[in-house]
Parts: sequence; C-alpha cells; structure tokens
Amino acid sequence: MDLPLLPEALSSAVALFLLGASVVTSMLTAMLGAGGGVLLLVLMASWMPAAAIIPVHGMIQLGSNSGRAVLTWRHIDWRVILAFTPGVLVGAALGAWLLIDMPAQLWQLSIAVFVLYLCWGPKLPKTSFGTAGIFIASGITSFISLFVGATGPLVAAFIKQIHEDRFKTVSTFATAMTLQHAPKAFIFGFTGFVFSDWLLFILAMIACGFAGTWIGLHILKTMSNRWFSTAFNVVLTLLALRLLWQAATG
Repeated sequence: MDLPLLPEALSSAVALFLLGASVVTSMLTAMLGAGGGVLLLVLMASWMPAAAIIPVHGMIQLGSNSGRAVLTWRHIDWRVILAFTPGVLVGAALGAWLLIDMPAQLWQLSIAVFVLYLCWGPKLPKTSFGTAGIFIASGITSFISLFVGATGPLVAAFIKQIHEDRFKTVSTFATAMTLQHAPKAFIFGFTGFVFSDWLLFILAMIACGFAGTWIGLHILKTMSNRWFSTAFNVVLTLLALRLLWQAATG
C-alpha cells in the first residue's frame, strides 16, 4: 500500500518505520535528556538521499524540540537561552557563508572528545557558564550543526554541567536545540533544497515525535535526579564512542 504524497525517494514501508522511530527516539530524549536525535539521524541516513538528510532531520528536530520546550516551559533556564541565542545567529551566519565540505572525521573526533570530557572529566570552571562561555559554545555548535547535524550530545553535555535538575536539563536543552535548528530552514532553502517535497512527511514525523515526547516526560517524572544523571552520562558516552568509531573508520 502506498501512502499518499510521500517523497519519491521514500517507500511506504520506510516512511512508516521512520514515523515509528520518531515516536521512540523522541521518547528516549525526553526520558534520558539526549540521544534520540542522533539515533534518528543514523536511521534516516540508512534510507534517505544524502542531500535530504541534514535539512529534513533539522526540520524534524526543530518541531520535536519545540514540542518538548512547550511541554516543559516552566523549567527553562532563560538566562542560558538569552546567552545562547546570539551565538546561534553568529554560528549559523558563518556556516551559511562558508557552507563547504568539512572533514567529517575532524568534527566527529572533536565532538566525541568534548562530550567524554564533559561527562566524566572535572567540571568546567564556573566562568565557562557565564554569558561569554555560553555564547562561544552556542556559536561553535551552531556552526558545526550545519555540516554534521549531530551536535546535540555536545550541547546536552554542556547544559548538564550547568544544571543537576533533570527537568531543567531537558527543557533548557530542548529550547537551545530549537534555536539551533531554526536557521536551517532558511539556509538550506536558500541553497536550493526543496522543502515542499518533504513537507507532509516532516509534519507527520513532528506529530509522532510530540507523542513520543509526551510519553517520555511522563516516564521522566518517575526518575530521580541521580538516576537521570547516570543514565544521561551513559547515553552520551555511547554516542561519543560511536563518533570515535566513525572517525576511526572514515
């Protein structure tokens, strides 16, 4: 059975599988703070055309993180977001200006090393979490996101160093990633990607992601901050190890 108005590049079976994956990966991110976006990126990369992966994934993550931010808005750390926003604009503008092929291994290795340090190394000095530090982290990750689409673990690990509370971590991370994915619509649209061909699929993935987020947040309520912190670090470590493996194998 063919689903109506699917992109030509996707079969009905693949589309249904990815819709289910959107529910599960959003649930994981809501429960554990991170990981779902990267897992969804890996699954999309297995079946979708290379040129569509990062722009389509970016729009899906924009919708998914927006839904998570709305559902947890009471816990958002607006001080962090106010410092994060200018960095997004600068990083995205610089990335759009360059938009060249960057060595994938370099970014994979860099992200993995920083994530492992932020999870298991000594805490960064408090000055790193001031306005300037957050601005720099935002600018760098927003720049990288246009090329590799997998900076979520790094942003999540950075925000986790600021907050021990699980709800503040999830809500502030969701808001930061909403801001980071937003410029992709303009940048990839300007460079010629036809979003209209994928619009209904993107909207369906966002709706499924919202359902997953709702389930995941209800599970999050049953966790303690300590259990969440341990699970969060384990998930980010697995993602970092995967990036190291990718960098090593090319």
